[in-house]
Amino acid sequence: MSVKKFLAPQLATLLILSAVWLAGVDKVVVKNEIHQDNLHKYLQVQRRVIDNYFGDTSLEELYQKSLVGLVKGLEEEDLIITGTPIDTLNIPEIQNLRDSYNRFEEAYLYVANNYPDKNMSKLTERSIRSMLSILDPHSVYIERDDSERIQEEFDGKFQGIGIQFNIIQDTITVITAISGGPSDQLGIMSGDRIITIDDSSAIGYTNEDVLRKLRGQKGTKVNIDILRPRNSNPVRFTIERDDIPLTTIDSHYMLDDNTGYIKINRFAATTHREFIASVDDLKEQGMNRLMLDMRGNPGGYLSQAIAISEEFFPRNTKLVSTESRHARFNQEVTSRRDGAVKDMPVIVLVNEGSASASEIVSGAIQDHDRGLVVGRRTFGKGLVQQQYELIDGSNVRVTISRYLTPSGRLIQKPFDGGSEDYAFEIRHRSSDATMDASNFLDEVPDSLRFSTKAGRQVFGGGGIVPDFVVQEDTTQSPYLYNFMRINRVDFNFVRDYLDRNGDQFRNNWESDFNAFRSDFEWNEDDKSLLKSMLVDQGLVITDDVTEPTIDDNELKIDQASYDELSWLNFGQMKAEIARQVWGTEYFYPIVNDYFNETLREAMKLWDEVEQLEAFAQRQATINVGFRN
Repeated sequence: MSVKKFLAPQLATLLILSAVWLAGVDKVVVKNEIHQDNLHKYLQVQRRVIDNYFGDTSLEELYQKSLVGLVKGLEEEDLIITGTPIDTLNIPEIQNLRDSYNRFEEAYLYVANNYPDKNMSKLTERSIRSMLSILDPHSVYIERDDSERIQEEFDGKFQGIGIQFNIIQDTITVITAISGGPSDQLGIMSGDRIITIDDSSAIGYTNEDVLRKLRGQKGTKVNIDILRPRNSNPVRFTIERDDIPLTTIDSHYMLDDNTGYIKINRFAATTHREFIASVDDLKEQGMNRLMLDMRGNPGGYLSQAIAISEEFFPRNTKLVSTESRHARFNQEVTSRRDGAVKDMPVIVLVNEGSASASEIVSGAIQDHDRGLVVGRRTFGKGLVQQQYELIDGSNVRVTISRYLTPSGRLIQKPFDGGSEDYAFEIRHRSSDATMDASNFLDEVPDSLRFSTKAGRQVFGGGGIVPDFVVQEDTTQSPYLYNFMRINRVDFNFVRDYLDRNGDQFRNNWESDFNAFRSDFEWNEDDKSLLKSMLVDQGLVITDDVTEPTIDDNELKIDQASYDELSWLNFGQMKAEIARQVWGTEYFYPIVNDYFNETLREAMKLWDEVEQLEAFAQRQATINVGFRN
């Protein structure tokens, strides 16, 4: 069926010309730039997949799935597709990229002709997403605006005014001005409320609205009006946007006289540089062993994971390898030099939110018996993506290879069940982390059982199983704590507290964080105020219940349970005060003091780390003697 048959008057001006494009693909050049770009983008995506995807692909399946996405996007109840170019049950033979493109072009123009009110750009995106869904969960389409934001995060900086904020009671509230940024230099403080941006009311803004208004090109200016605690008159600031660093080390500090703690939240362009700076600082404070926290770290740049891994090993240690059906993506990576902490005892903390680059680092440390991995089984993402820009500034992220740990383990968990099952697999794991690990190991086939350098058994096919499994702390009911967080009572409480007591608080504590950390306590008036704020949000304290119950937005709890559990709430608010007064890095020491059962258990394992090191050294001596 020819394209010409379906050209309606509104498309009659489109001139269809055939020309050889790239590898013999006929590119249709139309005068309507939107249609031209959409068709070009579709072809770009298919070519990127065919040329780079790590596994086997079928052009016919890719085309068929893209057509299904196009049809579903129409959302027409009485849609007739039989015998038309959008007939998803009668797919013509697709032998090459030319066939796939020409068939999609025919379907595209049929829809544009018969459904002129439809947004063809959105339908093209729907087709692309549907096409990619048959690959793996990490091969995805990324819209242009999202591409810019994600790239900023991975580059480790963005351009803007430099604040961390929350929307509290419909008002933009400054949590902290980023140190050294434009807002910090002008004296903008935690607790300030932004009420106008460029003379327009900012009340009721969403997070996205704030980012759109306050981020911008370096050198441009924005006017904001701020209400400051105990000051009824707004203060106007004219802020010149600048480069704002995005740190990937949440916190580093000494846990005790010997133990340094570093928490990495993701692997971006600046991570290795931040890590070395943190190590150097902690060494100056006396660190001779390291607790590396990668819980909740979703990964990021492979190059940064390799750079971090390298710091734990001597020169020429195998760190990771990648394999693909394309030889250019196969590589084996070894350390190029002696690492900064190659002789330092290490414990790595992981959980079900640790993925990708986090698993590369923890897998290398475990495979070489370099330290202990502690926590819960990791996510299980062992695929490597490459991002390719498309004609309109959007991007497609294609899985180009899969990585293997030094022992040859594939960490990637199965994804045959579909993207939703894959994403929520961790929810189906046993709530008992020990039982989850035991069940997983019982089901691991012999082909996925490997040995570390010293001969310990380790496992592939579903994340990193820790050497020591630590349960998530479930000894305390989360109801009261969650009720506070959901209703944002903690933010409102801390904001009001600093409004009333900010000057006195800073005079007493700002010069000595460690004293605040160890000595600060909430007084009885604070405790009474918190209870009244929780009651205002729907908390009911009654002896008519024996355990906390939730009905709509109402939480019922008895007085004894409230007294037993409220320390969690006050711990969170103490951490929030630390964030607002000293900055985000100071939030985590307080959180760890109150909530970090895994960290407390890991601190008991340094003797086991020493034993592992001795065992690995003995095995190395035996192996050398055997080879000689």
